[in-house]
Amino acid sequence: MTEQPIPTPVTTPTEAEPARAARRSGARRGLVVGALAVPLALGAVGLSFAQKGDVATTPLEPVAISALAPSGAVAAKGEVAEIFGNKFILQDTSGRALIETGRQGEGGDLVRKGETVTVRGRFENGFLHAAALVRADGTTTSLKPAGGPPPGGVDWMKDKVGLGPEIDVPGLKAKVEAAGYTDVRIAGRGPRHLDVAAKGTDGRERLLHVGFDGSIREKRVF
Repeated sequence: MTEQPIPTPVTTPTEAEPARAARRSGARRGLVVGALAVPLALGAVGLSFAQKGDVATTPLEPVAISALAPSGAVAAKGEVAEIFGNKFILQDTSGRALIETGRQGEGGDLVRKGETVTVRGRFENGFLHAAALVRADGTTTSLKPAGGPPPGGVDWMKDKVGLGPEIDVPGLKAKVEAAGYTDVRIAGRGPRHLDVAAKGTDGRERLLHVGFDGSIREKRVF
């Protein structure tokens, strides 16, 4: 009698195996994010981490409203005369200006009529597009998203725990000046660049994109 070969069992993936593989992949991603999230959590309970990505904007001395001219970074101080949704009229002894506050001002309660405020932002096409409001008591309300990488990503986490890119603001400002620009003002920060307001050799205002690597390009001419 001829012996019949014993068939080799054929294994097929069970429904549980893809799930286990997905869990392993998720665990690896969790380790990466967790490694950054732990310092963030520690910082929240009192430990101090240097945030290298923080960039201070250039302080701006308010100008008379009648002297407002197209600019990427300017400030004006006055009294709130009228409010229209997310816009309001700012007036001083020299004149009036229309202030646009974006989404944060849509409720019409961002400022009060009669309140004295300093508005910092971009003046263009007859509007002062506010980036920040400074109250009489010195408190500042920011009206635009914080610069830097989008919140929640790995680059954002690195910034928060001091592992982001080194930003040599004095060095970058010197490069802008060496390129022939004057009256250089840091207006804000992007993910990998600074927004810089400056005057060109023709005296006209520019808004510059200045990369952390020192590259310079003009975003807008006013």
